[in-house]
Amino acid sequence: MAVIDMSTPAQLHPRNPHQGRYDLAQLSSSFAPLKKHLTISPAGEPTINFSEPEAVQALNAALLKYHYQIAYWQLPPDYLCPPIPGRADYIHYAADLLAGPAGVPTGKQVKLLDIGCGANLIYPIIANRSYGWRCVGSDIDVIALKAAQLIIDSNPKLSGQISLRKQADSTKLLHGLIQPDDAFDLSVCNPPFYRSAAEAASANQRKRTNLKLAAAPQQRNFAGQQHELWCPGGELAFIKRLIAESVDFTSQVRWFSSLVSQQRHLKLLAETASKAGATEVKPIKMQQGQKSSHLLAWRF
Repeated sequence: MAVIDMSTPAQLHPRNPHQGRYDLAQLSSSFAPLKKHLTISPAGEPTINFSEPEAVQALNAALLKYHYQIAYWQLPPDYLCPPIPGRADYIHYAADLLAGPAGVPTGKQVKLLDIGCGANLIYPIIANRSYGWRCVGSDIDVIALKAAQLIIDSNPKLSGQISLRKQADSTKLLHGLIQPDDAFDLSVCNPPFYRSAAEAASANQRKRTNLKLAAAPQQRNFAGQQHELWCPGGELAFIKRLIAESVDFTSQVRWFSSLVSQQRHLKLLAETASKAGATEVKPIKMQQGQKSSHLLAWRF
């Protein structure tokens, strides 16, 4: 059985509430459906079975309810179920970009755009509940947007705080999405990592091997729709396209940003942003245990 390490490392951003070990007793008390997924690790500690999508989703729902007062959070089958501590890290590091002498600005006057919010709506939820920002989530997927809207409608604290937009042209990221009267302080994005379905499947199989799971290439131990996991050219091509389009919205977005999962892409992407005319480019390292990723931010 594959289990998840129930500790979150100290390298997380100082404002990230997901520090230290998960208190599963407290979380399951806050969110009762988590209780049935609790088990004991070989070391004799409480944990969950990471190979069970229902268990992972229940853990996420419990974290969202306990830390962010989100009473309802449910995803359609086979949609991306993101690790919340890492997603929170992105928001807190990105928030530092906006900080002034008085610290990080809070309240509805700050506006965030999430490019590809998915059904999970994680970035807008964390941004709004942590800082009170107004958020716009966008996606090309109607099913994802319906699930995200249900999350908003089912949580009164999110009502009027998060709105959704459909990107009608799947070949565009910002064009057709940002309207002439829009003004955003920050854009965030979690791009598709892989270059093809085959590459995504191969990465999944390596992950299953590392987790010592029985080989089952047709089954992923992480969820995600095609457009959430891969696109032609992978994250490198996707972020290059985002940078190219950002040039047309320099007066409407204060800071653009994207998650960069592969460090080898970081230098080239930073150079791409500089060549596009960005006056400031910031690569920011994020560390969660042995896993590291980067946030690339740029502005004009």
